[in-house]
Amino acid sequence: MPEAAGGGVASGPLRFARYAYPPNARGYCGPDAAAQLLEQVAAGADDPDLRRLLRGFEGAWPYLELIAAANTIADPLDPRVVEAYWIGNRLLDRVGPRLMGDSVESRFRGRLAMASWSRLADTVPIGALPHHAFHVLGVYPWLGLLRGGYGGPEPLRVMDRCRIRWGLVVATTATSAVVRSRPLTWDGWRLTLGVPVEESAVLRLGDRGLAGTVRSGDWCSLHWDWVCERLDGRQVVELRRRTLQQLAVVNRAGAPDLVRA
Repeated sequence: MPEAAGGGVASGPLRFARYAYPPNARGYCGPDAAAQLLEQVAAGADDPDLRRLLRGFEGAWPYLELIAAANTIADPLDPRVVEAYWIGNRLLDRVGPRLMGDSVESRFRGRLAMASWSRLADTVPIGALPHHAFHVLGVYPWLGLLRGGYGGPEPLRVMDRCRIRWGLVVATTATSAVVRSRPLTWDGWRLTLGVPVEESAVLRLGDRGLAGTVRSGDWCSLHWDWVCERLDGRQVVELRRRTLQQLAVVNRAGAPDLVRA
């Protein structure tokens, strides 16, 4: 089980919140509650109010419900379900194409032009899964969420920052870490992962952080400009595998035209 930022074991809601906080703090998704999310994660405070708050993350919540239902798990915030969505685990493999297709159709068909819907629908029979990488790489572009105020002129950078990345910590200070990770790249036809580069990521604002204790030599996950948690070897392998899997699905179905812009 993952460590809570304040010590002990992180519950499903707290683990969800540590990944939800970075985009929420930028105003991109979920209720206007960034301060509360950071405070509760840092304090390890899982309570009914946090659980109600997390239901407001309309992009992620239906995926949690889908994963839970496919695995006969009553609580969408069960730690196994939360891990499946953000990192990946075997629960994803029990969500078959029919369930995934029904979910994608009910959520997105009415919001897209026919051509865009057709491209998105094409991802389902070739391996789309309810993983965060699919939502960022395969859904966001067709919904136009990388245009205008959200993505501006840098859709590739936004997709890269928004996906969950894995990286090796090479140095730390009291409030930040230098992490080596592979960025998302575009060669004119395909989305791929490039050679590792070093980036600076936030560990804490004041005395509040998401990841708990992080040291040089640790593997970690990153969302936007934050370190979200330390990862063990299994989790690194799983996150890498699921990300590459969903990249292959998106490329096979045809990467969105906006990436070419």
